[in-house]
This record gives sequence, C-alpha cells and structure tokens, in this order.
Amino acid sequence: MPVYEYKGLNKKGRNIRSTIDADNMRVARTKLKKQGVYVVEIKDKSKTKKKAKSKVANNKSVGIKDISLMTRQLATLLRANIPLVESIGACADQMENPILKDALYDCKNMVNEGSTFHKALRKYPKMFDTIFVSMCEAGETSGTLDTILIRLAEFKEAQNELQSKITSALAYPVIMIIFMLGILAVMFLFVVPKMTAIFEDAGMELPWYTQMVIDFSGLLVNYWLFIIAGIGLSAFIFNNWKNSVNGRKTYDAIVLKLPLIGKLARMIAVSRFTRTLSTLLNGGVPMLNAMDIVRNVVNNNTIAKAVDDARDHISEGENIAGPLKRSGQFPPIVIHMVNIGEKTGELENMLEQVSDSYDFQVKNAVAGLTSILEPLLIIVMGGVIAVIVFSMLIPMFEMANFGG
Repeated sequence: MPVYEYKGLNKKGRNIRSTIDADNMRVARTKLKKQGVYVVEIKDKSKTKKKAKSKVANNKSVGIKDISLMTRQLATLLRANIPLVESIGACADQMENPILKDALYDCKNMVNEGSTFHKALRKYPKMFDTIFVSMCEAGETSGTLDTILIRLAEFKEAQNELQSKITSALAYPVIMIIFMLGILAVMFLFVVPKMTAIFEDAGMELPWYTQMVIDFSGLLVNYWLFIIAGIGLSAFIFNNWKNSVNGRKTYDAIVLKLPLIGKLARMIAVSRFTRTLSTLLNGGVPMLNAMDIVRNVVNNNTIAKAVDDARDHISEGENIAGPLKRSGQFPPIVIHMVNIGEKTGELENMLEQVSDSYDFQVKNAVAGLTSILEPLLIIVMGGVIAVIVFSMLIPMFEMANFGG
C-alpha cells in the first residue's frame, strides 16, 4: 500500500507533519479529514523516492524475453479475476529485472490514482513500444485486456524466437571473422617484420609476391594508427549518411537488391509486417491505426513507403491487397493470401499463416547463408595465411640452398 507524506494543521491549529497509509491520494485525504487534519500538502512518499529511478528507467530498454514473460504473467493474473492494480503489483514483485520492476511499480501507482493502464505504459516508450500500448488501449476499451495480453505475449515470444535464431546462426561466422583478423594482425605486425629483417640482412632479391606481403606489413606497422582512425572516420560518415533521410532511402533500396542478403531482408520485413498487422487486428486496433504502427516495424524505408501508400488507398475505400501488389515490394503469395483473407473475412488468420511461413523461411535462409559463409571463411582465411607463409618460406628455402 502506498505511503503518503503530508503537512497540515490539527484541530488546535498547530502545524503537523507525518505519514499515512492509503490505497490512493483520495483515500488518504478522506482519512486525514476524519482525523480532523486540514491538509496543506500531501505527496506519495514511495513515488518521491523512486522519482529519480523512474526518470532513468523510462530512458532504458528491456529485453523482449523479460517483456513477454511479464505480459504472460499479467494476463494469467487478470484471467484469474485479480484486479488490475494487484496484478501489476504481483508482476512487479516477481520481476528480476530492476528496471522493469521499477517501471511496473510506477505504473501500478499511476493506475491506482486513476490513470488507464495504457497511458501509464506510454511513459516508458523504450520498454513498451507503440504496438504494446495500442493493443493494451484496445483491450481496456473492449474489456478484453487479458486476451489481448496473451496475444501480445505470443507476439513477443515469436519475435524473441526469430531474433534468437538469427543471432545464434550468425554468431559462429562473426567469431570466425574476428579470429581470422586476429591471426592476420599477428602475422603482419609481428611475424612478417621479423622475417623481413632476416631477408634484409641476407641482402637477397625477393620475389614480387614476397615484396608485396612485406610492403603491406610495413604499411600496417608504420601507419596502423592512421588506418584505425580512417576506418573509424569512414564508419562515422557512413553511419551519419545511413541515418539521414535520403541516405536511409538509398541504403534500404540497395539492401533489397543485394544477392542473398536482399532476399533475406525482404523476408524479415514481410514477416514483421504480417505478424504485427495480424496481432494488431486481432487485438481490435482499427486498420488505419494498425497500418500506421506497422510501417515503423518493417525496418526498411522502401517497404515502409509501400505500407504508407497502401494506407492512403485504404482510407479512400480500397482494399489492402491492391496497393500492396502495385508497390512491387511484397511477394505474390502474400498478396494472394491477403486477398483471400479480405474476401473471406479471415484476414487476421491469413496474415498469421503468412508470418509463420516466412518465419520458417527466414530460419532456413539464415541457416543456408551461414552454411555457405562458414566454409567460405575457412577457405579465405586458409588462402590468405597460405599466401603469407609461402611468401616467407620460398625465400628462406632459396637462402638455405644458396648457403648450401
């Protein structure tokens, strides 16, 4: 129960300052009035203590896994007919993540004071995105918040599963690249310079390929600081360009046209589009509002523009399949399924089936990409090391024969 700190005047007109337990601010004032206290100032003591923490918390994000766990627990409690305030408090008590715990306690206090749940969640945009808030708003309006939260939990869990599959599949190639670069750095910065000193002492003429390796090693040894600075500056300039309005449009359009990667990026975007739209429509969010939200989750400007155009046509009375088809950004199977869904009145189910299909395809595509990358990286790493080794060994053999 919240603790309220107050200042006031008692029946004798004396200043008093103390605390009182109450369910909310109104109840606290009523209790004090019955005790004959004229309240001058009153504030939530627990809220005051956590004010600094809350300011920090609402600027921090929380992992999908924690959010989906909290969402499912909250839905379970609501389905057991436990009041919303008590359910939020129970979820907060169970949370291991301190940032999410503080946010839930704050939401509990806000709801206890009369705020709606979705407005309380809106205070933490990095934890609860637009999809989450909009779904909760629809659930509160329709009185089906528990059902909506179950769908949200399933949506977040599906997101987490896909993200985990992609991350785990790409982990090995990334480790291989780091390992390869580490070995090459050691060879070029330490091994080759020592061999170069031996060749210089012998005064022998070196083959062109050996000289090329030595020159490259010398470049790294003498200008490594400038090289690192150049790479950092290039990355900074590229990142700024990519985050600009025109740069983002160009970058996203190029990504979709790349071999292998472009196809994978399109499948991920389509999967996000269909699953998110299905979840929102199932949650009772109106189509136009849902399209506004969906455009922000596809993570590709080109496809987002196609969604924007489709939304404009829908607002004029057109169906969704036509504009998506004309954009040329969505595969025929998606258009076909959406068209059938609209005609049969089962658009949400069709979108969910498409998203399940594309999630499966994304997993297979990532697995296929990594199966190509792994041997390719081994071949490249082995080839580069072989060139360096033979470039150093052949002159050494020549020195041994000459010495013999």
